[in-house]
Amino acid sequence: MRHYLFYFLLFFSFPTMIASAKSFVDVVKEVKPSVVGIGVHAPLATISNQLHGTGFVVGNGKYVVTNKHVINSQLEEGIKSQRVVFVPQGSASRVLPIKQIFKSKHRDVAILELETELPSLNLVASDVVIDDGSSVAITGFPIGAILGLFPATHAGIVAALTPDVIPAHHSSQLSQGFLKRADAPAMIYQLDLTAYPGNSGSPVYLSETGEVFAIINKGFVKETKEAAIESPSGITYAIPVSELYSLAAEYDIAL
Repeated sequence: MRHYLFYFLLFFSFPTMIASAKSFVDVVKEVKPSVVGIGVHAPLATISNQLHGTGFVVGNGKYVVTNKHVINSQLEEGIKSQRVVFVPQGSASRVLPIKQIFKSKHRDVAILELETELPSLNLVASDVVIDDGSSVAITGFPIGAILGLFPATHAGIVAALTPDVIPAHHSSQLSQGFLKRADAPAMIYQLDLTAYPGNSGSPVYLSETGEVFAIINKGFVKETKEAAIESPSGITYAIPVSELYSLAAEYDIAL
């Protein structure tokens, strides 16, 4: 009798277990509404909307994370323009003004404050380190918005946790950026997946849960920047969210 009871419970509980498991397709669907474009809106210009990179919503839904270099470009003189967040809505997009910008002093990370609330993503804890070989994904806008503002997802694994700066072999390598990183070195994730220039600022998340643990920073370029599109290296670097937590704490932003 006990054996029959065991199989009875197993039979009826197993489908429930399957139904509760979240697929990667489900995870991507949950992540996409929180992924936005970052760029410039100039209503009187020939091209009114220019996408410079990707961002993702965190905290109370009014904060967007991206790379500092994405919002550091100079605005064109003589043309009325402003930095904005683009929210994809099919073939069109909403344009949201940025209320305030918070930049990290040492890392390529920035937080943008909005007036409008959007769906936000969950972050892993600041002290969590993701193991090599973990299945991960990124969602963003590769190669800008050439084909429209449609978030694209690339999947891969964590390849390594590596220093963001290596010793210079020659004085010609001692650029200002190199010296800044050497002054405050940190560890960054190396990912085995392909990211393109428009992916800067994209969230890097766990494939099983959708929790964000890093921010896309750059792709390894073998030759020129243009060659990254024709023959991508498949090596991408990302900044751990611990750096995001540090920036948020500096400005009393709750994540």
